[in-house]
Amino acid sequence: MADKPNTSQFDKSRLPSRHVTEGPARAPHRSYLYAMGLSEEEIHQPLVGVATCWNEAAPCNIALNRQAQSVKQGVKVARGTPREFTTITVTDGIAMGHEGMRSSLASREAIADTVELTMRGHAYDAIVGLAGCDKSLPGMMMAMIRLNVPSVFIYGGSILPGRHEGKDVTVQDVFEAVGQHQAGNLSTCELEKLEAVACPSAGACGGQFTANTMACVSEAIGLALMNSSGIPAPYESRDQYGDASGQAVMNLLAKNIRARDIVTRESLINAARVVACTGGSTNAGLHLPAIAHEAGIDFDLFDVCDIFKETPYFVNLKPGGDYVAKDLYEAGGVPVVLRELRKAGLIYDDCMTASGNSIGEELDQITREVDGKVIHSVSTPISKTGGVVGLKGNLAPEGAIVKVAGMSAEEQIFTGPARVFECEEDAFEAVQKRTYKEGEVLVIRNEGPAGGPGMREMLATTAALSGQGMGKKVALITDGRFSGATRGFCVGHVGPEAAHCGPIALIEDGDVITIDAISGELSIAVDDATMEKRKENWKGPRETIYASGALWKYAQQVGSTRLGAVTHPGAKKEKHIYADL
Repeated sequence: MADKPNTSQFDKSRLPSRHVTEGPARAPHRSYLYAMGLSEEEIHQPLVGVATCWNEAAPCNIALNRQAQSVKQGVKVARGTPREFTTITVTDGIAMGHEGMRSSLASREAIADTVELTMRGHAYDAIVGLAGCDKSLPGMMMAMIRLNVPSVFIYGGSILPGRHEGKDVTVQDVFEAVGQHQAGNLSTCELEKLEAVACPSAGACGGQFTANTMACVSEAIGLALMNSSGIPAPYESRDQYGDASGQAVMNLLAKNIRARDIVTRESLINAARVVACTGGSTNAGLHLPAIAHEAGIDFDLFDVCDIFKETPYFVNLKPGGDYVAKDLYEAGGVPVVLRELRKAGLIYDDCMTASGNSIGEELDQITREVDGKVIHSVSTPISKTGGVVGLKGNLAPEGAIVKVAGMSAEEQIFTGPARVFECEEDAFEAVQKRTYKEGEVLVIRNEGPAGGPGMREMLATTAALSGQGMGKKVALITDGRFSGATRGFCVGHVGPEAAHCGPIALIEDGDVITIDAISGELSIAVDDATMEKRKENWKGPRETIYASGALWKYAQQVGSTRLGAVTHPGAKKEKHIYADL
C-alpha cells in the first residue's frame, strides 16, 4: 500500500489544472465544473484523470467502469478531484480470425493518442488508468509516459477459468477445439458445450497471453502497485487496489514523481525479465520498445530478446504450461516472481514504483516462498532460458520472435521447405482443407504493420494446426503477430516486413528455411545473389483494400516492428513536456 500524501494542500501554481480552475479569467470554466456538482474546494484541488477502456465488446473490459469508482474514492480520500473518462478498446478475442484484427494493433496508438488528447484538453494533473485487454494495457501506459505526469496503472483483472469435463479451460481451448472439429475429432455438440463454459466471468483471458503478460509488466516496470494485477476481475476485493491506486497517484503528485521517473531502461529490463520467466506473450517484444519510445529510451526488439535469452523460465502458465492467472495470484503473484529473480541477481532493486518506494523496498516486505507448482524456484527452473526467444539471420535482418515455453530442445530446431501464403486467409483455408504437408514451413506474409495493414495475429490458424495435431509437425513464420495464446513453433515479427521488401517478401515455395531457437537463427538457404535478383524483380507491396480511413493513416505512419511499430517520433523529438506547460 502507498503512503498517504504528506500534505493536504497542493500548490496549483505549477499544475496543469491551474489553466482551468484558477483566476478570474477561468470563471467560465469553473461554471462548467459547478454544473457537475463539484464544490469550490473540489474545483481548486488537483484534477486527476481516471481513464478506463470500458466497453461492452468482451468480458475483459466489462468490469472497468465499476472498478473506476473505487479508484475515484481513493483520489477523493487523498484530497484530489477525480474526473472519469473512457477510451476505445479493440478486444483481440472478438477481432480474431477476420478483418477486424487489423484494428487491434492500431488501437494501441489510438488509445495512447486519445488519452493524451483528453488529458491535454482538460488540463488534468495526474492519471490513474484502468485497462483490461491486450493493446489497451500498453496503450494506456504509453500515454502516461508520453504525458509524463504522476501516473498509476491498474489492470482490470483476469477471467476465472471455465470447467469442462473436470478440467480448467480457457478461450485457447475453444480456438483449438475448432481445429479438432475441422479434423473430425470433435462433434459440433461437444464444441458447443465447450464454448458455453469456457469463459464464465468478467475479465481478460486467463492464460499468460498478452493481457496478463502486460499486466505483469505493469508491476515489474513500476507503474502499478505491487500485486495489483493478480486478483481476478470478479473479485470485489479488487476495490482495495483501486482505492489504493487512487491514493497512490496523489502521493506521487505530492512528491512530484512522474511516469518517466519510474520507467527507465533498468525498469524496462525488469519488465522483460518477468515476460521471459513467465513464458509471456511474444507481443511484449512489440510493446516494450513502444513504451521505451515514449520515454526516449533506446530499447528495441534485440534488447528485449537479449534479456529473454539470459533469463530462466520458471513460472508454469498456459499456453506452454499448466496454470492460469488465478493460480499465479494464489501462489503469490508477481511479487514472488520478482523475489525469485532478485535471488538470481536479475532485478534492478533501486527502480522507483507507483507506491513511491523502490522495487527493492517493496520486495523486502515479501516473505512468501515459491509453491513449486505454479512458481518454481529460480535455482531449479523449468528451462534455463526464457520462454520467449529472439531470432535473427538472412531471413530476418531486423529480427523475429518465437515463444518456446513448454517446448523441448529437440522441438526448437526445424528445417523444411517453404509453403508461401500471401495472407492469413489463404493459409487458414489450406489448414482447413489440409492441403499443407508435414515438415513444411508455412510462410504468411503481407501481414506486417504497414502491409496488412495492422499486423494481425494468427491465432485462428495456429490453433487450428494444434487442434489437428500438427502444431509440432509444421513450423510457421510471418511478418504479422501471434496471439499470446499461440503455441507450436510459430515465428512472428519477421522484419523488415514484406511491404518494405524484407527477405520474407522474396521467399518462394520450396526454399529451405531453418529456424533454430537455441542458436537464435532464422535463415533461408538461398544465396545473396539470387535474393538480390529476386529483389530487382519484386513488383512492390501488395495492394490492400484500405485506401482511406484510420487503417490507411496507420499504414502511412507506422514504423519498424523492431522499434515497436510506433507512429510518431517519440520523446527524443519532443520540445516540451505536457506537465510543465
